[in-house]
Amino acid sequence: MKTLVRIILAGIGAMVFDVVIAGLTCGWLFNWVYTLEPTNVWRPLQAPPMWFYAVSLVLTILMAAMYAMICKGVPGKNRLVRGLLFGLLVWIVGTLPGMLATFAFMTVATTVVVYWTITGLVILPIKGLIIAVIYGK
Repeated sequence: MKTLVRIILAGIGAMVFDVVIAGLTCGWLFNWVYTLEPTNVWRPLQAPPMWFYAVSLVLTILMAAMYAMICKGVPGKNRLVRGLLFGLLVWIVGTLPGMLATFAFMTVATTVVVYWTITGLVILPIKGLIIAVIYGK
């Protein structure tokens, strides 16, 4: 039970980070990338729908659960390094294939694909770090 609580708290912590960073980057500082042609691929939204937050929370909890399952096998001299490396591994197996497919098969501006790839490279290791710190061990 104690482990489950730590996993859920780690997922919540990662989700809070996601919401703040997404608001600052996609919602403000770099929102100009969504004005690049083609713009007809984006849904007109003022804010993400509420279900998006619920599903994102489930996904961050699943990410924290994955960390809990494999953290002992992730190399690194301490949990901070292991958390950063875990996030990098998630980026390698999650973001990179998705961005390759997006670039190759979808009508999305190349700048957007590059932006998402770089953002993932920065954000996912930090999420891994947050999860490692909150989960512990």
